Amino acid sequence: MLFSQKTKGFFVELNDNAVMLARTSAAVAPFTVEDMRECPTGDAAALEEAIKQIQPKKPPSGYLHATVSTYPAKRLVRRHSLELKRVKEPAYFPEVFSQQFRVELDKFTIVILNANDGTDYDLIKATQKDVLFCGLPNDDVVATQTALLAAGIYPERFELGSVSLLGGVADCLAFTKSKTPTLVLEIGADSTHSFIVSSAGVEASRPIPQGLEAMVPIVQKELGLKDEESAKKLFYSNTFDFTGMGPLLVKKLLKELQSSIGFYEVQTGQSVGQVLCTQLSPKLAWLDPAIATALGISGLKLDPGPWLQSRQVTLPDALAKNAQDIRWFGLLSLMANYHANPPTHAVPAEEKK
Repeated sequence: MLFSQKTKGFFVELNDNAVMLARTSAAVAPFTVEDMRECPTGDAAALEEAIKQIQPKKPPSGYLHATVSTYPAKRLVRRHSLELKRVKEPAYFPEVFSQQFRVELDKFTIVILNANDGTDYDLIKATQKDVLFCGLPNDDVVATQTALLAAGIYPERFELGSVSLLGGVADCLAFTKSKTPTLVLEIGADSTHSFIVSSAGVEASRPIPQGLEAMVPIVQKELGLKDEESAKKLFYSNTFDFTGMGPLLVKKLLKELQSSIGFYEVQTGQSVGQVLCTQLSPKLAWLDPAIATALGISGLKLDPGPWLQSRQVTLPDALAKNAQDIRWFGLLSLMANYHANPPTHAVPAEEKK
């Protein structure tokens, strides 16, 4: 029995709103997803219960050994075009980090990936210009690992959620043969990470220094509430329909997004045609269509089942509906076996309509 327990796979995503957990029939694809559970971020008792449900028989180590992804507030996920002539200069990368990204190199853990396929960048050959710098503060690595261990989770692999999610979106677009560049938004409390993704990879990135909290004073003003605290409670609750106020609430964010999209479209001649908001709590789900409408583009609905099948992950019918909620897509992207060749019978997105 112990042996079969060991062969199970466990996946955990920590985001601003929830801890998402899944158990799979094996540690490495091909496998079947057996269970998916979530609990609110910061609720230790609920997380303990979720771990018990997902792994009924406690292993000898006492820990749930899992592949873990996280979205630290100060994460760095930035596309950048390298000056290939300067790559070998010792001062070049420190200069890029300090001047372009305002990051102190010695305080960050950073990896460089190829922007088109997410593979590790070869610094020795240094032939590709477009890269993705991915990193997080060293303090966040330590704090997250300490918190995971305290919760009974041992991270066997530790990833930036944004990176696996963007890889999943790009691969899913390639699978459905979609040619439409897609705006992917991770809207947090104080900032928004904005990306333009296509089937060819991450095309553009931009951090925007405003998020959900910037919308609270507008709610207070528009509804004539006495203080910001009341406005905050109402905004994050599900008791008021903010759809009508949507255009006003996203106005500032929209200006930044339109500027990013405009710059990309002028440079590439490609039009951004759809948007995907991946980090919103269910209570704020109205924001996704509000942003799409304001930008005059459509909201992207992903059906992960067929795509996952092409990546050797089987999603049973009982979990398929659950998995269609975009909040699960980051965790599902962690599972995909990108070494598997996707089948050639993917239906083009245009034909599905």
